[in-house]
Amino acid sequence: MIMIGSWCIPFYEGYFAEVKYRKTIRTRDVDFLISSPSSFKKNVNLPELLRDLGFVIGYKGSKGYIKLEHPELMVEFLVPERGKGTDKPVELPGLGVNAVALRFLHFLSDNTIKVKIDDFHLTLPHPVSFALHKLIIFQRRRKDEKAVKDREAAINILKALIDKGETPEVRKTLKALPTKWQKKIADGLKIAGNKEVIKALLMT
Repeated sequence: MIMIGSWCIPFYEGYFAEVKYRKTIRTRDVDFLISSPSSFKKNVNLPELLRDLGFVIGYKGSKGYIKLEHPELMVEFLVPERGKGTDKPVELPGLGVNAVALRFLHFLSDNTIKVKIDDFHLTLPHPVSFALHKLIIFQRRRKDEKAVKDREAAINILKALIDKGETPEVRKTLKALPTKWQKKIADGLKIAGNKEVIKALLMT
């Protein structure tokens, strides 16, 4: 189970401890990626486990996608889209919920880091993968507000990676992606219009 989406931003603070980094977030939605839905060795019922914390089951859209809703948070589960994809919920019997299948998500699970929070570890996408993924998906957003948030998050993290001296790692990851993905990311950078990042990543 990998936390993805904007809630990763504050948890990257330790990774960027030595450079200037903005950790603000503006969403109640917490997204978890289930990279291998069939790999759970023990079944649990998440809605039951979280009920005492004030979470209740809610449904999104006409297809019956499950969200766990709380006055302060909304938790949603995602899985990588396989083959031709599906517009129906993907059942997760190991967790007692279902998930949304989306494209590009396996990119986030291929390279991860762990951060220590109190007495447990949280798995997150590596900041390089997180930022490049955001550059792709903000162009697919239907709502301008969410697109702007994703674009700003991508540029913020890429600038922190550049300041941390990880430009070669970002460029290496970018060049290893399929050509179509590289073009989408380059288009996203140009739309964002940050000359510093464009120069660091796209100019040879």
